[in-house]
Amino acid sequence: MDWVPIVFIVFKVLVFGTCMFRAIKWHHDEGKKKKRRESGGP
Repeated sequence: MDWVPIVFIVFKVLVFGTCMFRAIKWHHDEGKKKKRRESGGP
């Protein structure tokens, strides 16, 4: 069995999942900051 495609697919899924998590977290944090600014909080 050829293991190279399996390794690349696993690596791709890990990188893609990490990037998606970071993007969602960044957008969530930006939304919190914006809401806090509008309400006049610190």
